[in-house]
Amino acid sequence: MSVATVALLVLIQTAPATAESAKAIEAALAERIVAPGVTLEEVRRFIEACIPNIPKVESVADWEQAARRMRHETLEKVVLRGRAVEWRDADCRVEWLDTIEGGPGYRIRRLRFEALPGLWVPALLYVPDKIEGRVPVVLNVNGHDPDGKAAKYKQIRCINQARRGMLALNVEWFGMGQLKQDGFTHYKANQLDLCGTSAVAPFYLSLKRSLDLLLSLPEADPQRVAVAGLSGGGWQTIFISALDERVTLANPVAGYSSFRTRVRYPSDLGDTEQTPCDLGTVTDYAHLTAMRAPRPTLLTYNSKDNCCFAAGHALPPLLQAAGPIFQLYGQPNNLRSYVNDDPGTHNFERDNREQLYRMLGDHFYADQPFDWREIACKDEIKTAKQLEVPLPENNENFNSLAKKLAARLPLRGGDAPATVEDLRRIVRIKSYDVRAESKPPRDAADMSIRAWTLRLADNWTVPAVELSPPNSRGTTLIIADAGRKSVTSKVVELTAKGQRVVAVDPFYFGESAIGDHDALHAMLVAGVGERPLGLQAGQVAAIGRWARQHYDGQPVTLSAVGPRTSTIALVAAACEPDAIDAVELDQPLLSLKQLIEGNRSIEQSPELFCFGLLERFDIRDIAALIAPRPVRGL
Repeated sequence: MSVATVALLVLIQTAPATAESAKAIEAALAERIVAPGVTLEEVRRFIEACIPNIPKVESVADWEQAARRMRHETLEKVVLRGRAVEWRDADCRVEWLDTIEGGPGYRIRRLRFEALPGLWVPALLYVPDKIEGRVPVVLNVNGHDPDGKAAKYKQIRCINQARRGMLALNVEWFGMGQLKQDGFTHYKANQLDLCGTSAVAPFYLSLKRSLDLLLSLPEADPQRVAVAGLSGGGWQTIFISALDERVTLANPVAGYSSFRTRVRYPSDLGDTEQTPCDLGTVTDYAHLTAMRAPRPTLLTYNSKDNCCFAAGHALPPLLQAAGPIFQLYGQPNNLRSYVNDDPGTHNFERDNREQLYRMLGDHFYADQPFDWREIACKDEIKTAKQLEVPLPENNENFNSLAKKLAARLPLRGGDAPATVEDLRRIVRIKSYDVRAESKPPRDAADMSIRAWTLRLADNWTVPAVELSPPNSRGTTLIIADAGRKSVTSKVVELTAKGQRVVAVDPFYFGESAIGDHDALHAMLVAGVGERPLGLQAGQVAAIGRWARQHYDGQPVTLSAVGPRTSTIALVAAACEPDAIDAVELDQPLLSLKQLIEGNRSIEQSPELFCFGLLERFDIRDIAALIAPRPVRGL
């Protein structure tokens, strides 16, 4: 039984008049105001309006200028922010370990390397027994497979590459295989974002170091460098292959779609690394695909994909975007696509692997006979234990890195302390005009009840319930983590004191919950350059201004119940000094560092992982900006 229900029962048992009010309030707060699906459609349209289009170009020179800019800005403005620049420039180590028996014609070398200082990644290098001159190298990455580098389908393609004379690197991915640890859960990488260091940076650096490692081998041919992977490995493939021009051939398999596609197909909404904060301010995955031109690229998708990125909706927009750019170079045949029907599900099984071998043969062995059919090697598959690579104790992970970053935060500005303008810039708060529409008021239990539909600019529809006792002496605007339905007892208490209450469900809460992959949509809001926290605080601030004006200038108190809405309330009040007179918090977050110390995931509270917020502000720093207006409950 919830606290609100217990409180309501107590009221019913002890005060008949109050009980009647409580029942009326509970019913009013539970009443639906906005039609189901409105918030989902609004957030989709909001995101779509932010996604960049492919630049219009008329020549190779025009395109290459655009591609250089996008690569540079993606790295500088998205990937290598905060401490990631130091991580990139660090002298990271590679340690070669023992060699184990492989199979006919190859052996396997175990190794580990630092993606960034103190974060070691295990890997396996499949080495042909006979190497003459320089040979192709292939970086094999894997997706969200708990078996990681030991996944059978991944071992088979590495073996087939080695038995054809290639150097094949089988690298582990964060959160999988040997790195399947809580500190490497992908949704926890956003703890780095909170500290002002890009969550996608470790993913990128692991890929970059893998290429560095491969190309440092004396036998490596820098003209024949391939990357291939399934699902999250497909994402890794396009990300590094578009941003690093050393990759001469790429085969992403069922690994990504454009942001425009993802908005309408929730199955495609990806993890933290697939939706990097601010990527959509610079580029989109359609652009990244085009940035492969004119280098050989095979886009493989599955016709009946039971996970994500099904061929029917994911592939056509990518071909439409990239095809004209490959044509511009006079190399349309270097962009290939393949749709797998057998089995057609989310896979990198034999049919898809053979398409990769065919692509490698056509582009890396064009001047010699090459059989693209798979070499049987079932008896050469090894267990995860056999392929295990020893790792140092206390290996860094996302959470340990975030703890170290947070220990020195917020950065104090000395003579230039953080200001309201700094906060507004970090949370990217929006200023909205409110257009209010209401149903006719009704009287119940000696109070007036009115349902409001508050339209903010052309973007958002926010539901609110007004509960006004006779001769109201002020207005309390209330928001809650569990939605307005959860605050019956608090509204009873406030109205009994003569307060008018406006109970609001801002974006993501209560009736304004997205309802379908909610955290992933919030991540995509940040991915296109906005901030859920700023969006929510902007809504609340705008409604505070409206309330002050609508209720004849009476004072407005902003009340919040729960750690998430309490943080929103603080940001809204700090950014809106003229309309919010006081703040009352119930169960607030006491420090943003609690998110890191508790190893919290962005799934649980996406707005709290606002990029760079902890760099300049902790909770009490935001509260200090509200002074001299009172903040109670903190």
